[in-house]
Amino acid sequence: MKNITFANLMRFEARTGCIAGRACFSLLLAMACWVFAATNFDALQSSFVQRWGAAAQPKFEAWRKLVNGLLDVSDQERIKRVNVFINQQVAFGEDSAIWGQVDYWATPLETLGRGAGDCEDFAIAKYFTLLQVGVQPDKLRLIYVRAKTGTSDATQAHMVLAYYVAPDAEPLVMDNLISDIRPASRRPDLVPIFSFNGSGVFAGVSGSGTAAGGTGRLSRWEDLLRRAKAEGFE
Repeated sequence: MKNITFANLMRFEARTGCIAGRACFSLLLAMACWVFAATNFDALQSSFVQRWGAAAQPKFEAWRKLVNGLLDVSDQERIKRVNVFINQQVAFGEDSAIWGQVDYWATPLETLGRGAGDCEDFAIAKYFTLLQVGVQPDKLRLIYVRAKTGTSDATQAHMVLAYYVAPDAEPLVMDNLISDIRPASRRPDLVPIFSFNGSGVFAGVSGSGTAAGGTGRLSRWEDLLRRAKAEGFE
């Protein structure tokens, strides 16, 4: 199919709805329930300090202040400030160096505690933080993409977070590679593979079949949710 851009593909996926398979339905349902639960910041803080020490407490306080300060502002302000906060607080690193694992999905508090993460950790931390400040879950998508590197045609696996003003609107892309939030039409370097959120998995312009490529990795949500719950997220 010709002229498939990042912008119009993500608009199509937003309109066509969930195509999640049975294998990931239960874990996505668990995620959907979890993100609507109220956050017990005292429990989270206790867990954070216990694991990362009192010296790391200012990181948690900064995150808590951010969340509390964005409860009564517009979504535009929320995504702008959360994007800046996570990009500034977290240094990029590979999972093998940070966690000693090939592929590890860190909770937001783990990412803050380490102060480092890979592209998935940046996107996940932004996603969970935006849910906490009141952004509606259906306006957010975690998107796996192939990102072009340099001036060549070479690409690498990457994850970004997208925000939709409306289901058929052009999404705004939050990325750790660049500091500003750009509409998808201004990110020709990104080729979407599939996207997901608390409602399910989305992929392809045909709207049929299962999500394209790498959907088995969504099982990592189960481990992520278990660890997040242990930290104090309810």
